[in-house]
Amino acid sequence: MAQKPSIPKGTRDFSPVEMLRRKYIFSTIEKVFQKYGFLPLETPAMENLETLTGKYGEEGDRLIFKILNSGDWKAGLNDEDVSEEIREQIESIVLEDLKDSKEKVVEFSEELVRTVRAATNKYYRTRDIAEKALRYDLTVPFARYVVQHQNEIAFPFKRYQIQPVWRADRPQKGRYREFYQCDADVIGSRSLISEVELVQLFDDVFTALGLQVVVKINDRKVLSGIAEVSGQPEKVVDIVTAIDKLDKIGREKVEEEMRTKGVSDEAIKGIAPLFELKGTWSEQRPLLEKWLASSVTAQQGLKDLSFTFDAVGSMKSAILEFDPTLARGLDYYTGAIFEVKAAEGTMPGSICGGGRYDDLTGIFGLKNMSGVGISFGADRIYDVLLETNKFPAELGGSTKLLFANFGEAEAMHCLKLLRQVREAGIAAELYPDQVKMAKQFKYADDKGIAYVAIIGENELKQGIVTVKDMKTGEQKAIKQDELIHEIQ
Repeated sequence: MAQKPSIPKGTRDFSPVEMLRRKYIFSTIEKVFQKYGFLPLETPAMENLETLTGKYGEEGDRLIFKILNSGDWKAGLNDEDVSEEIREQIESIVLEDLKDSKEKVVEFSEELVRTVRAATNKYYRTRDIAEKALRYDLTVPFARYVVQHQNEIAFPFKRYQIQPVWRADRPQKGRYREFYQCDADVIGSRSLISEVELVQLFDDVFTALGLQVVVKINDRKVLSGIAEVSGQPEKVVDIVTAIDKLDKIGREKVEEEMRTKGVSDEAIKGIAPLFELKGTWSEQRPLLEKWLASSVTAQQGLKDLSFTFDAVGSMKSAILEFDPTLARGLDYYTGAIFEVKAAEGTMPGSICGGGRYDDLTGIFGLKNMSGVGISFGADRIYDVLLETNKFPAELGGSTKLLFANFGEAEAMHCLKLLRQVREAGIAAELYPDQVKMAKQFKYADDKGIAYVAIIGENELKQGIVTVKDMKTGEQKAIKQDELIHEIQ
């Protein structure tokens, strides 16, 4: 029995029509990137595993796709394959972690020890067989690139990158395991002008795409200040990670997660005013300044936000909105954070995001290299544009003119005209086979070709061409040297 063809869950094939729409999104974004002075960059699909791990937080690390060192590796190491010395070292680490995670552990059963041994073997095998991984995002590979090529780069360095990324996530609507990101980053400057320009860049892109969006903004320094006034500043990462899920799981579950991470009830009570904040930036700012008066960090974050709001000025079509609960779960953000949500359609969650990172390159040995960047979720943008019917009816790159095929003599004549038409910048093709006109017209309809050029025996003798408008069905006879002008 023949194998039924399929693709992995969370991945997709893209038809020619879908690809034309995707390229429309990419080219629109790319034109705006270039208008703002960003330069193109590409990095490999795979990175060394150690480059990626520890950069996205505990949850992000679990979603990294690891790659086997060799395609013919056979799973299943026996006990003797793992040295006793290595086993004892890793077991002691695992058992110590278990002690830390429980208030009291009196004794470990034989079953628990066997479980730990199995985990030890799994850890040893993973480290031994997978030293590389598919990239999780474009920001960490970008930071790695900057450090490797720091002597060749003029700072501040503005780059954009449009490439696929992979995440071992649970597939659902708007969430895929393989998807494209379109990133723009400025690295080597702490100036808030970069944040201002990125907000304006969001506005330009979505104005060009004809999509109404809300650009949400916050500052991690404000969130750090909230952790300070709550009395548990050391729990800022756990607090921020939980708050980042507010839209998905609600306040009650967020507070429950904080408790499981060791955030005290008193601290959670201290955070409570955050969930009550409402209104515009100008309305919320005085309340935040009063509440977070004791935090120097928070006050700086509020000051930075004020600069950004003032400098951005009026927007073309997007709405800039302060969201005090916006957290962005990634560990490397240190300043401004952004999310863009569609104001049209039913797409859940954000379609873009980003933020300021003060020392991302420091983990690769290049200290004090501040940067700020944003990422467009092209796949989610595609879904929103499709749902809201915002794609142009005609997209560049699809065939505009089809020459019908009436036989060898006519086809040879059409080939000469075809070359002239293409040189004039018109996408055109000649139907390759001599078949019934009904089939050729259906081909034009199926491909969305606007016009069909008919040159049969009579047209060939008279030096004319009959042009059929496939949308209206109208036909028009013109001189062959007028064809390009007529189509244009």
